[in-house]
Amino acid sequence: MMYKKLPLIAFSLTTALIFPSQSLAETVVERVARTGILNVGTRIDLVPYAYVNDEDELVGYSIELVELIRETLENELGKDVKIKVVVDDTLDERITSIINREVDIACDTIFTWQRDNFVDFSLAYGISGIKVLVKKDSNLSTPDSFKNKRIAIIENILRPEAIKVIESQVTIVDVDSIEAGIKAVEEGNADGFAFDGTILEGMRQTLTTPEDYKVVPDESYFKHGIACMVPQQNSTFLNLVNFTIGKMMDGYINNDPRYVNMVNRYFGEDGIVPIESQRIKDFFEMIIITREQIPPEQ
Repeated sequence: MMYKKLPLIAFSLTTALIFPSQSLAETVVERVARTGILNVGTRIDLVPYAYVNDEDELVGYSIELVELIRETLENELGKDVKIKVVVDDTLDERITSIINREVDIACDTIFTWQRDNFVDFSLAYGISGIKVLVKKDSNLSTPDSFKNKRIAIIENILRPEAIKVIESQVTIVDVDSIEAGIKAVEEGNADGFAFDGTILEGMRQTLTTPEDYKVVPDESYFKHGIACMVPQQNSTFLNLVNFTIGKMMDGYINNDPRYVNMVNRYFGEDGIVPIESQRIKDFFEMIIITREQIPPEQ
């Protein structure tokens, strides 16, 4: 079954953390049942999670997962559900939108215990870690090689203590976005840009001369789960999201063509970020056994 790509149908930006005047008594599932709309917060430039292709369609691993969640809601509610895309460019905007109930779900987000105080997280549907984008002709890869080098990090996103390269006495160059971090490396204002390794590899491939750069090291400095954020006090919706993630993982493990093709487009051995299929299966199995295997459909 081919995935139907989502058109870029709506934009919204949130600028301040203010609580909504409307009642929060209505849950996500209740509101979707009433309106038939699922509000999805996302960036549109995070290859391979969520990005706009040459046909001006919003595609990516997280976007396909959201489509599966939409289908789950339709089956649960017995009515059509449409997706409204809310573009939030920064993590602060995305969390604010969820707290204010302007967004029902936002995926491709790194789980942290601090963020978990304000939103609820789904099961991890991906795993990544901190790597560094450097110029290919550099000899940078190990912590020792980064000694006295300039490493760009995004302020308030990546804590210096979270990456071991900091132990090598690097100089921190603060930047305010992924684009600024990459630009700092391109222009020689930083020797490397530390960020989520999967996103760095995806973004590297969008550069004018991707072959001039590399993402190091092979094993991440600091691993983390990639998950979806939903508003707190929405256990029914969170359970539906987790069931959808579990069903996708179980389908991949059992070679269901729909889920195998979905994952492999982005992370298979020939995907945007190549990963051995057995490593993907091992990760999915680890997540599933913390809950319950999805029963086969009759």
